[in-house]
Amino acid sequence: MYKFATASAMIALTATSALAQSATEISWWHGMGGRNGEVINEISQMFNDQTDTCNLTPVSRGTYEEALSSGIAAFRSGEHPNILQVFDAGAATIIAAQGATIAAEELILAAGEEFNREDFIPGVRGFYADSEGKFIGMPFNSSAPIMYYNTEAFEAAGVEPPKTWEEFEEIAPAIVEAGYLPLTASQLTWMMVENFKSRNNQEFATNNNGYDGVDGTEILVNDENTVMMFEKLKEWADAGYFGFYGAGWADNLKPFEEGQSAMWIGSSGSFGGLQKSASAPFSADFMPYWGSIEGAGTQSFIGGAALFAMAGKPSEENECTAQFFTFLTSPEVQVYWHKNTGYVPITEAAYEMAKSEGYYEEQPVAEVGIKQLQLPAGEWTAGYRMGFYPQIRSVMEREFNRIFSNEVSVQDAFDIIQQESNDLLQRFARTAG
Repeated sequence: MYKFATASAMIALTATSALAQSATEISWWHGMGGRNGEVINEISQMFNDQTDTCNLTPVSRGTYEEALSSGIAAFRSGEHPNILQVFDAGAATIIAAQGATIAAEELILAAGEEFNREDFIPGVRGFYADSEGKFIGMPFNSSAPIMYYNTEAFEAAGVEPPKTWEEFEEIAPAIVEAGYLPLTASQLTWMMVENFKSRNNQEFATNNNGYDGVDGTEILVNDENTVMMFEKLKEWADAGYFGFYGAGWADNLKPFEEGQSAMWIGSSGSFGGLQKSASAPFSADFMPYWGSIEGAGTQSFIGGAALFAMAGKPSEENECTAQFFTFLTSPEVQVYWHKNTGYVPITEAAYEMAKSEGYYEEQPVAEVGIKQLQLPAGEWTAGYRMGFYPQIRSVMEREFNRIFSNEVSVQDAFDIIQQESNDLLQRFARTAG
């Protein structure tokens, strides 16, 4: 059981004592700000308060992309941190960087700490692991794409929230009749491509979704089912059932916050913010899937980021990093993180602790993402591993804008995405090799 400091002590990161001065110093670079960044500071202080031998300093490096870029640049100059937070789209980049990281599982076991993959929630286990299931990165701020819905809008329309996209098509006219825009969604790359693949158990890339190596990996997005999903989105947009407001996360959230949209596909990690910003009462359910696709209804991919242990550090620093990973995944710390940020607790023990405390009776929406990550797995639900994926997302976003502005057909857009993405993957393979 870990000791928890007082609120004032948790924030007092500058406190220095004789013990702290003699402790082994380790650093953690991350890409989070606002309240999430504050909670990172608090958790870091909690760790420091319960050990005499290690002292962790968290440092915000801007955005996810900036943290990844600065971490890789620092590694090349030998001035890198012990721990680097890397977002989902950047996982392949850091993993393929030769000699840059030590697998989290190996680091923990080498330090004599306990580690069991089965302790983690099913939907969390695979994304930052290798093809054999070994944890390369330590999952940290994990989330799932879920469907938030305006309860007043559904009462006015006299319909129930949809479980499938077929049900959405059936109820959308009644929602419009009640005076609401039926649906918006933030980040179509994550929601309607990546998690379309996972929720409907569809292959996303060759080489086992990219897990089996970078050579020859090709993305698979111009298939009939993915194209069908976007043809439906375009059809719904033209009919007034779906609102598309570009690639900006907040732009697509705003209609839901203002009570104009009945549904928003967003992150389970947005729950805390929505409690403060939503102008109408809301609840949530799983992200819909297509009932017409055989084997659909499986769990989703996680979003968010993981922590990677950087290589080239002294053994005593690696031991402190391992101790922090063990501390971070303890039930008490995970529940603290979960309640203060909205991200899911990544272990079964933490989930059970939150349940035993009655948290989900008070906040049932906070449990939706966890339950979605515990849905049955499929052949293609563990995750994906593709290099230059942030650039691939940019290609997708460009073409999605062209789809909804009537500049290109859905099929042609996805043919372009497939070609340009595979060009990037080939270039990444040459770079990684």
